[in-house]
Amino acid sequence: MSVQNLTAFDPFADEGDLGNNQDVGSQQNYIHIRIQQRNGRKTLTTLQGLPTEYDAKKLLKAFKKEFACNGTLVEDEEMGQVIQLQGDQRLKISNFLTENGIDKKTIKLHGF
Repeated sequence: MSVQNLTAFDPFADEGDLGNNQDVGSQQNYIHIRIQQRNGRKTLTTLQGLPTEYDAKKLLKAFKKEFACNGTLVEDEEMGQVIQLQGDQRLKISNFLTENGIDKKTIKLHGF
């Protein structure tokens, strides 16, 4: 019996040079869509990292009308304006943003 998985493997080899000026964990150029578990089966979808040229209040109003859910706009000192929607709206938000001119490469979906 021979063991094949003892070779050295670097999981960060494809990241390239990390010695540039940006923070190592910087995700500033992306729009993040996350899901958070509340109590029981209830979930909360958050959208952060929206470019400043988009009006978050108008987007929230459009999301609420289009997806038939409730939501709110939260100010965070680290992440700026965060849109919170009730339920799992990750795919709907992603499709809505790509249909309205935001590149799919800049959208990151997180969650289970």
